[in-house]
Amino acid sequence: MSGEGALNLDSADKRQTLWIVLWLNVAIAIGFFVVGYFADSNALLANGLDNSSDAVVYGLSLLALTRSRTWKRGAARFSGIMLLIFAGGVIADAVRRFLEGSDPGGIMMMAMAAVAAVVNLISLRLLQKMKSKDVNLRAATTFSFNDFISNGGIIIAGIVVMLTGANWPDLVVGVAVAGIALYGGIDILRDAHMDVHDEEGTEHRKGDEFGR
Repeated sequence: MSGEGALNLDSADKRQTLWIVLWLNVAIAIGFFVVGYFADSNALLANGLDNSSDAVVYGLSLLALTRSRTWKRGAARFSGIMLLIFAGGVIADAVRRFLEGSDPGGIMMMAMAAVAAVVNLISLRLLQKMKSKDVNLRAATTFSFNDFISNGGIIIAGIVVMLTGANWPDLVVGVAVAGIALYGGIDILRDAHMDVHDEEGTEHRKGDEFGR
């Protein structure tokens, strides 16, 4: 197989993987919003927003596959900024629930988080199997890893809510999810910034080779 044919096959595989994880995240985001509303859970709604932003990022990753490295960095930066905005919104909602009160449903939290954990693990495995990931695909992988960790926190919070009848475990996990998103957003922006230097270094080395 020629180099161009192998490249096209690689892009097709990446495109198929991204479509799968995109629709998985759309489905699980809808589930989080619906169950989060009825369970009165900040943590579930936080994860619903998180998975919604993930779906947008996967869509951007699909568009970026055949575009320039600069365009891919721009998509990654947009993803990172979205995470930072999402984190701020979740923290604001947690503060509101702390002041006004809430009554989260522990069993519903645990059930939804368990289903989401399976879906996010599938997404993470699919993304990890992809080879030669660019900055935008690395951002997508970061999103799925963050989601999987968050689901474990919701399950723990659901158990504590059931045992204590308090709402603070739900709020703590919601803020923790926001913290993970905050860290992930900064990491993605840092990766995009480093990618600029990597590209400049590559071009500089090529220039030296041609100058010989």
